Amino acid sequence: MSDSGRLLEVPAASVQRRRRIPLVWIVPILTALIAIWLAWDTFSKRGPTITIAFETAAGLTAGQSQLKYRNVVMGTVKTITVAPDLSKVLVTVETVHEAEDLLTDKTIFWVVKPQLFAGNVTGLDTLLSGSYIGMRPTTEKGKPQRTFTGQRDPPVLQASAKGTTYKLESKRLGSISLGSPIFFRDLEVGTVLGWDVGDLASSVTIHAFVREPYDKYVHEDSSFWNASGLSVKLNANGLDLQFESLRALLLGGIAFDTATYPKSPVAAQHHRFPLYASQEVAKSAGFGRQLQLVSNFTGSVAGLSVGADVTLYGLKVGEVTEVELVYEPKQDRIVAPVHYRIEADRITGISAAQGLPPGTLAAELVKRGLRATLQAPSLITGQKIVALEMIPDAPPAELTQDGTVFVVPSSEVGGFDSITRSANELLSKINRIDFDQIGRNLAGSVKGLDNIVNGAQLKTTLAALEAAMIDVRDVARKLDDGATPALKRLPDIAVQLQDSLTKANRLIGSLDKGYGDQSKFHRDIDRLMPQLTETARSIRALSDLLVRHPEALIKGRTNTGKE
Repeated sequence: MSDSGRLLEVPAASVQRRRRIPLVWIVPILTALIAIWLAWDTFSKRGPTITIAFETAAGLTAGQSQLKYRNVVMGTVKTITVAPDLSKVLVTVETVHEAEDLLTDKTIFWVVKPQLFAGNVTGLDTLLSGSYIGMRPTTEKGKPQRTFTGQRDPPVLQASAKGTTYKLESKRLGSISLGSPIFFRDLEVGTVLGWDVGDLASSVTIHAFVREPYDKYVHEDSSFWNASGLSVKLNANGLDLQFESLRALLLGGIAFDTATYPKSPVAAQHHRFPLYASQEVAKSAGFGRQLQLVSNFTGSVAGLSVGADVTLYGLKVGEVTEVELVYEPKQDRIVAPVHYRIEADRITGISAAQGLPPGTLAAELVKRGLRATLQAPSLITGQKIVALEMIPDAPPAELTQDGTVFVVPSSEVGGFDSITRSANELLSKINRIDFDQIGRNLAGSVKGLDNIVNGAQLKTTLAALEAAMIDVRDVARKLDDGATPALKRLPDIAVQLQDSLTKANRLIGSLDKGYGDQSKFHRDIDRLMPQLTETARSIRALSDLLVRHPEALIKGRTNTGKE
């Protein structure tokens, strides 16, 4: 090998020896630097450790489940234990540094599960990764806190768009859920943010958000109704099928409408509205000025429920809002106050009286005999309604006012209670009948009749009657035996009688011909009768003469006829 080759090989060996020394120390140094950096990064990003108490840890897994805010990871579940009193589950969460300022006494925690919201399935990733803990801090300044109590249900959402939130009062939630759409004349103008769970004992308060510019169409007299499901009606035009939209049919929804006249003020933030069960119920409630009325009934109100119709002259003008029982110490009795509201604008022409004080027209009608009665339109269902009627000859009464509620006198005349009262009076009269005494009298009569029928006297009488009947039959038989020969001679006797009658007729005819009115004998008799009359007169004159002058038989007549 030449000298030049050796010179070239020496520097290469020396270079190789210089590279081995740094490589041995560089790897552990770099590893230590990386570890220090990772530790510093971990501790710098690490926030406080918090404890959240839940009713159950369903879906949560230690070391895997996360704490999220707006889908940003704010921590990881470290441990899951049971509280010492066994009433709660304690979940320990290691949070990140960014979450430290959000952990105040105003922060709300809950377990996020898959759910349908606003037409989209939220929390779908939890099907693979499991449930996670959601948090919602507030902009309000609160005190730092490290121990929390989680909620069972998600809190009311906060709308990010501009608009107005209203509170809808309902007896039941129905098919309405988080994110259910809100419609105004078939346009989707808002969404349901949630509901309050504190008033579930009596009602549900639904938070309904209407975005701009549609919130200006929500007035104080607007009507909200549940637009979920289908409405099927059979009318004169056939089958009528109505639904708000396919989304409302699937997700549930709410719709509202506002009267065009008269105009009322625009509803303010958190204004409360009743949520009606359907559009038909909302239309029946109507818009405009409404009067709150109450009537105290002393009879039974069975069959009357909230939502029942209130009618005037048979037409619906309102509905019942509340039925209760109240004790009146002054009169020492229990009454059933029925609260109801009526829409005054249902009466045509009533707008002319809009300027009058509330209750003026009602007070005048009460003076004329307007009374509240209970009626049952259907005796099959037994459901009652409140009917406002003009009662003739009603006792004098006046419309009174209890705060903002007007008290309308009630009447049992003409209502369903009158029928019930009459039936009760009839039953009372029937109950007063002494059926026991009537039964005893009937039993005595039956016993006496039994004694007569089964007595010895009737038996003796029947025996005597039987003997008499035997004697009568014997006499009849004897009469029949004796009359049989005579009956056989009846034809001959009849012939002889007919011959005798014929001869008698002939004799009468001969006598009539010889001595009748036109016979010669009759004419001679007629001439003889005057002569006999004259002879009798002469004899009578001779007799009178002899009576006066008996000597005339000897001396004869001595004068000329004059005395």
